Amino acid sequence: MPEDPSLLILFIVLIFLLILSGFFSGSETGMMAANKIKLKNLSKKSKKSAKRSLELLKKPDQLLSAILVGNNFANILASAIVTIIMINYFGGNVLLGSIILTIIILIFSEITPKTIAAIKPESVATRASFLLKILVTIFRPLIFLTNSISRAILKVLNLNADDAKHNDNLNTEELRTLLDESGELIPKQYRKMLSSVLGMEELIVEDIMMPTSEIIGIDTNQGIENAEKIIKSAEYTRLPVFDNSIDNIIGILHLKDSHSFIKELENNKEFKKVLQETYFVSQSTALMKQLREFLSNNQSIAMVVDEYGEIQGLISIEDIFKEIVGKFGSAKEDLEREFIKLKDGSILTDGNSRIRDLNKYIGWKIPEYNSKTINGLITEYLDEIPQANLCLEIESYRFEILELDENLVSKIKIKKAGKKPAF
Repeated sequence: MPEDPSLLILFIVLIFLLILSGFFSGSETGMMAANKIKLKNLSKKSKKSAKRSLELLKKPDQLLSAILVGNNFANILASAIVTIIMINYFGGNVLLGSIILTIIILIFSEITPKTIAAIKPESVATRASFLLKILVTIFRPLIFLTNSISRAILKVLNLNADDAKHNDNLNTEELRTLLDESGELIPKQYRKMLSSVLGMEELIVEDIMMPTSEIIGIDTNQGIENAEKIIKSAEYTRLPVFDNSIDNIIGILHLKDSHSFIKELENNKEFKKVLQETYFVSQSTALMKQLREFLSNNQSIAMVVDEYGEIQGLISIEDIFKEIVGKFGSAKEDLEREFIKLKDGSILTDGNSRIRDLNKYIGWKIPEYNSKTINGLITEYLDEIPQANLCLEIESYRFEILELDENLVSKIKIKKAGKKPAF
């Protein structure tokens, strides 16, 4: 017996509606899950579908309305057709037809297309963008009506649909998380550099400056031989020149002018004309701002002063770059000599070592709120200068003072304490 043509047509229309419902379901997931950065990158490569997708995502309320109108239309019409089929051809068992249709919609029009879209959101979004743009135009009057009602309800709930446009804006912590989650997509050394750049927003000049006790410069009262020795062993291209004390700084010597400087100094002539003018910066200046200041003023080294104008240290543009890319070469070797790793996982160092350098070198998180050195941290914690060898624990880090020299810690062992057992 030949199949009834009207039944065949109804099944064809039903299958078409189920495919249409699957398209809308997959499009919704694909468009909402699509990475806008990837879409922008594709649009730069002149991919029109990516540009269309970005245009649609600029108005997510209109896009969602068009998708939901289409999806509900397809599902409701499919339900009506199943009802007609069950009444006319299967003895009126509408409940059975609804159960079967629900299962089919869930598997073929919801779960499967949405899973595919979740796996390849950008691919689904770009392919669906052409038809979705047409549907947004066709359904515009209906979208306007439904969105007006929806916005009125949102207003009562003190919500604004336009706020969805700002959901893709990431703060510093979220960008750091994104870097950590990038895995092998971004090489490890680049992740560290990018993370350092993000971390620089929280740093000020005081955090990385070289304190006055460590500044190497030329004292004009120490003689020619001392000046020549310092110039030969200089790590920087510029050296501060001072009279007895760094507080009495005269100027900055560029090593390319060292021959002229030595000659003038040796002949007791006016060597100041060979020196560059000293550049001063505040210790509270944000590090990123200081980097811009160095570049705009064509400077590479500066003396750091406090609020009273007293010199507290020195900072160079090289120090800022090291903060970004990490220390290397001789600087890295210096760190290895400064922080000696012991077999038990502890670190042997001296109290003048900077907490920040130790944290970056070993990957620890020793607090450095008010103190920049280990000496300062211990003194702050004890509220007095340590008078004897002792052991203390600060935020899960154990500090064992081994040697003291003139009220300063000259040798200390630091170890990350294990988790305390729970009772």
